[in-house]
Amino acid sequence: MTSTARLPKPVTDVWDWQKDGLCRGRDSAVFFHPDNERGSARASRENRAKELCARCPVLAQCREHALAVQEPYGVWGGMGEDERRRIISATRRRVSAVA
Repeated sequence: MTSTARLPKPVTDVWDWQKDGLCRGRDSAVFFHPDNERGSARASRENRAKELCARCPVLAQCREHALAVQEPYGVWGGMGEDERRRIISATRRRVSAVA
């Protein structure tokens, strides 16, 4: 008999959570900074995105995804680029220390 245990999950199983995101259908400019955006303008835009994320029913899945794929840009799962970068770097250091 043929085993299906090693077959990959259907793509919809991996991405379905995105359909429930509060960001769905919103202007992506709230979550991704325009070129040369700095200082208070950037902080204000990121805070608006994070406020939306805080109410999102798929916050945990979004954050998990962004960290797993090391998403370099935008606000994902209520975290900005620098926040994710710090977590990813800390994880790498811990893994290196154990290895």
